[in-house]
Amino acid sequence: QVQLVESGGGSVQAGGSLRLSCIASGDTRATWCMGWFRQVPGKEREGVARIIRNSGIMEYADSVKGRFTISQDSAENMWSLQMNSLKPEDTAVYYCAASSWCIGWSDFNNWGQGTQVTVSS
Repeated sequence: QVQLVESGGGSVQAGGSLRLSCIASGDTRATWCMGWFRQVPGKEREGVARIIRNSGIMEYADSVKGRFTISQDSAENMWSLQMNSLKPEDTAVYYCAASSWCIGWSDFNNWGQGTQVTVSS
């Protein structure tokens, strides 16, 4: 079993930047695929970005391409999401996620507790 803890988040004005980080502990074999999701009330959780461990292979949701960057930190059990040019529609609870597989967004089965990101206009 793997435990995920996010840090970062907060409030920012439109056009600003925030950085989220996630650290995994426990069975880190379950972090082959590392990612970030977000959820707003009344909507399903959506995949934002994911990266395959030690590969440099990344995927982004169309809504964040060119603005968000996912990266694996030098400590292999950590990853981050750099969010630039933030928009009010990016407001959501953001979750870090991990999986032993990286075929689809539905593979993720380990979740952090979530951190609020609020972007004001």
